[in-house]
Amino acid sequence: MPKDRRSPGPAPRPAPGGLDEVDRKLVRLLTADGRMANNALAEATGIAPSTCLTRVRSLRERGVIRGFHADVDLGALGQPLQALIAIRIGAHSRDEIDRFRTKVPTLPGVLSLFHVSGANDYLLHVSAATPDALREFVLDHLTADPAVSHAETSLIFEHIRGMPDAHH
Repeated sequence: MPKDRRSPGPAPRPAPGGLDEVDRKLVRLLTADGRMANNALAEATGIAPSTCLTRVRSLRERGVIRGFHADVDLGALGQPLQALIAIRIGAHSRDEIDRFRTKVPTLPGVLSLFHVSGANDYLLHVSAATPDALREFVLDHLTADPAVSHAETSLIFEHIRGMPDAHH
């Protein structure tokens, strides 16, 4: 089909998970480059720009795309050291656990908090300026917290971002 004439594309057909192939391709493209221009997205998916805008808006409204984020070089921010900290909770009170879950994401250097299954209850992804700063973070904010019964720190040597499998 010539570049100047595009069909509006088929109407979105819900598939398993509520996404059709065009939706899945849009998600893959935006995951790779969240700043990709609408015209480039439309061209890459073979749909009209107006249809592309509607589909991306729909993906956001349905919560499939929750937001767009910058991939930041932590070293350029003076936080070159990253770690994952496995945390076991010893608290038995819901209030104490809720306090912990509310407090931790607001601490300096916290990138993500994951509630996980298995031997640990949480994995905490943090960045720090130096090994000493990381040690101080663990001592001041985790081992001193009454809800925490155990914290084990693993340094991250390399972080490689994956792509969500939008095929299934």
